[in-house]
Formats: sequence, C-alpha cells, structure tokens
Amino acid sequence: MSLQQIVFGVLSIISIISALGVILSKNPVTSVLCLIVTFFTIAGHYIMLNAQFLAVVHIIVYAGAIMVLFLFVIMLMNLNAEIEPQKRNWLKYAGAISGGALLLVLLGALREADVTPLQSGSTDIGLISNLGKTLFNQYVVPFEVSSILFLSAMVGAVVIGKKEA
Repeated sequence: MSLQQIVFGVLSIISIISALGVILSKNPVTSVLCLIVTFFTIAGHYIMLNAQFLAVVHIIVYAGAIMVLFLFVIMLMNLNAEIEPQKRNWLKYAGAISGGALLLVLLGALREADVTPLQSGSTDIGLISNLGKTLFNQYVVPFEVSSILFLSAMVGAVVIGKKEA
C-alpha cells in the first residue's frame, strides 16, 4: 500500500466516525464540533485530489463561517431536552423508511458508476493559477459585471440600513 492510500484510508475513517458523531450525538455543540472535523477531513480529500483552492475555500466558508454561525445559534437557543417536544413514532418510522430508500438509491447509483481512476498526464488540474488564468482570460467580462453587481448591492445595503439624521 502506498502512502496516498494510507492517508486516504485514515481521512475516510475519521470522516465516517465524525459524521456518525454528528448524527448520533445528543449534545448539539458536540454535533457541530464533529461536523467541523468532518469538513476538515473532506478538505483533506480535496487536497489529495490536487484541488487546493477548493480545499481552502471549503475550510474558510464551511468550517470558518457557517459552523461558527451554527454554534452561535445553538448556544443562543439554549436547547433543553425537557422543553423540547417529543417526536411521534410515525415520524420516526417515516424518517427511517425515507433514509433506507435514499440508501438504496445511492447504492444503485454507485453500482452503475464508473470507478476507473483518471489517467491524465497533467497534475496541475486543480491549481489556483489555472483557475485564475481561466477566470481572467475567458470569463473576465462576467467576473467584472458580477463585481459591479456586488458593489451596487453593498451600496444599496448601506443606504437602506442608514438611519435618517
């Protein structure tokens, strides 16, 4: 076994265990922390696929911003098991049946999937420099139009949020 296969196996095992921790944890804060670990292991998989930009954006956006927001919302909600309404039994059964149906669909899709590895001569597929070249050569006009659109949205938000003096 090569080092790449060992790293992939370790990342996969940690990812599966932490994803199960998200689902099975009774404490919502522990569940969010397990989800952050899952996001970091997914970013590790992106790095193994030579998609460094996607890994960095994944960590910044998901683990950095969205999970912190989830954590603050969970802490502000002050969840207690005593005041939380109990779910009905039919709702639990419906969730189990729909989860099993999703599992069957995923297994059917994986059975039909082509699992042969990509044999490309280029190893710089997911690099940031290639993304920048494509973005600023082929898509420069849509990129600039979207930047003007975002700038006008920020100005509009400041104007709307400004108090009348």
